[in-house]
Amino acid sequence: MTATVIIPARLGSTRFPAKIVASSTGRPLVQHVVDQVRQCQRVRQVIVASDDQQIIDAVQPFGTLAVMTHASHQSGTDRIAEVATGLEDEIIVNVQGDEPEIEPEIIDRLIERLQTSDDQMATAATAFPPAARVEDPNLVKVVINQKGYALYFSRCPIPYWRDPDTMAAPTYFLHLGIYAYRRQFLLDFSSWQPSRLEMAEKLEQLRVLDRGQRIFVLKADRATHGIDTPAQYEEFVERFNTRRQR
Repeated sequence: MTATVIIPARLGSTRFPAKIVASSTGRPLVQHVVDQVRQCQRVRQVIVASDDQQIIDAVQPFGTLAVMTHASHQSGTDRIAEVATGLEDEIIVNVQGDEPEIEPEIIDRLIERLQTSDDQMATAATAFPPAARVEDPNLVKVVINQKGYALYFSRCPIPYWRDPDTMAAPTYFLHLGIYAYRRQFLLDFSSWQPSRLEMAEKLEQLRVLDRGQRIFVLKADRATHGIDTPAQYEEFVERFNTRRQR
């Protein structure tokens, strides 16, 4: 089973406009994501999918395959589904375009899971970092059953710690925004109407659970950080320059 990683990329961002092409390192932000994916052992190719020519032009000098998609897509999933329609790979991985330090091992492990099981979809999570606030609605939580499948995703702290005086705190898992799909499942998923749970939480993976389908959750050792603000980008640039000087 071959695998392609598709990176959906758009210019719009409320907190950091045009972050995807920010280039203080000499490379656009999205190109750093491509560079990480190229280190994977189980990926046949990586494609940047965008609706803006500026992004296409920014990555092409680095030899990155980039394709133009329709501007009407409501989500990154719809964007990658458009590209996947023309591919023959059995496995499609959706990697966010603002994750320049994503670990190649996580991508490979997700692909391996689909290659060695009958799962149709897989994602990743990690135990909440000590410094992260579990109450933060921007940090999505997931509850995982004993067989490794998602029970629910929420922006609220789940599970609810009802009796803190009589029991230890539960383990909270932070959802990481990466998904691996069997290609046909991805195409089916993108054709389903959004569910009420999905619209309430603004989490499209709930559409899958609402349809009675399973999502396997790979437990990662740590979280990598997406870039949401100019300050976070500057911190990444500093880390990148430090690594380059070693």
